[in-house]
Amino acid sequence: MVLICAPGVVAEQTARVRLEIVMDQYIIKGGKALAGEISVSGAKNAALGILAAAVMADETVTVENLPDIRDIDILLQVIASVGAVVERVDKHCVRINGGTINTIIVANDNSRKIRGSYYLLGALLGKYKSAHVLLPGGCDIGSRPIDQHIKGFEVLGATVRIQHGMIEAEAVDLVGNHIYLDMASVGATINIMMAAVMAEGQTIIENSAKEPHVVDVANFLNSMGANIKGAGTDVIRIVGVPKLHGSTYSIIPDQIEAGTFMIAAAATKGDVTVRNVIPRHMEALTAKLVELGAEVEEYDDAIRVVATKRLGSTQIKTLPYPGFPTDMQPQITALLAVCSGTSIITEGIYENRFKYVDELARMGTNIKVEGNNAIVNGVAELTGASVVAPDLRAGAALVIAGLVAEGYTTVEQIRYVERGYECFEKKMRDLGADMEKVDSEDMKAVQKFKLKVG
Repeated sequence: MVLICAPGVVAEQTARVRLEIVMDQYIIKGGKALAGEISVSGAKNAALGILAAAVMADETVTVENLPDIRDIDILLQVIASVGAVVERVDKHCVRINGGTINTIIVANDNSRKIRGSYYLLGALLGKYKSAHVLLPGGCDIGSRPIDQHIKGFEVLGATVRIQHGMIEAEAVDLVGNHIYLDMASVGATINIMMAAVMAEGQTIIENSAKEPHVVDVANFLNSMGANIKGAGTDVIRIVGVPKLHGSTYSIIPDQIEAGTFMIAAAATKGDVTVRNVIPRHMEALTAKLVELGAEVEEYDDAIRVVATKRLGSTQIKTLPYPGFPTDMQPQITALLAVCSGTSIITEGIYENRFKYVDELARMGTNIKVEGNNAIVNGVAELTGASVVAPDLRAGAALVIAGLVAEGYTTVEQIRYVERGYECFEKKMRDLGADMEKVDSEDMKAVQKFKLKVG
């Protein structure tokens, strides 16, 4: 294993490990309208697939515009654990060379902490025709089976079994075939794509996921010499190539981070311009914000959201892209909680994604969950409270609620939030929010914050 870090990066990664030991929290004083400009980081979900795919080349691959978050740190540690060269150039750039990989067994315990580690299954299977990967972790937002991944690998000629907590995939040869996914799974589409790029002949993936990060992974693989067409549609065609080569590639902006700041602007009656964004990726959210009464202006690579009054109500159902993203459902629920009228939100992807509603109730919301529906009766105001983030996007929703609420809000278990948002509290402060990250046991830090913001 070779893990090389640029000066300064080691200290920051060590500090991030500290977060797993010391329970930090956000403390927020609400009531201020957000205003200003913010730049979005690289897409977390694209980055995880791209980093795994990078090991498929025996030459150096440079990945730029990486988000500086815990999930990326963890996946890079896992990639290094199988023998690949991993060189952190800086916070947002890494070089990977898979030519030194010495094992196809991904047994690093860190791989259990994130969902994206399972992409190494498709990457290693595609390259070496064999891969053993620990079953992945991630946020507990509902059942996320890997049956479609397994189906795709088996159709390509692999034998797949799950034993001793690992997924084991083996093949004498991988041969292109026609694969129909029972559901448009992002993870399965990316994993099968990686397995197929070095298979013999042509593979067709039908009912494939269309999400922007699927397209980004496909574009990255093509930059290394793969032959993938149709990414972004429901039919992807792949012609296998004998090997992949080095490349330099920049990851797309994170649409969920962009959406989170857009919603925060609307909730606080603010005026925020979100830069380094692809407006086309935000169309489902933009349409809802306009429907609610916000003003939205689109530019080539930026979106401005302005809300000067209390917004109205709507109905939302989360769907695969280009529908409304499930990863923005908690955040928009926090917004609707302070809008006028009654809104109905239907969760069409995950069955366990309303756990945060009990936490919002501590702040005075009026939300009733019935099955996969949430009936949101808007209230005039929220009040600060101590709440706990149950998962990544729910944590962001609780922050938004805290920014709106009267008084002080503390959000605990922010390690979930830091899995997907880079410098979240700093970016909020740059927009005028009164928000800090403090050690939950350091009462002096809490008092210092309260004295500072008044």
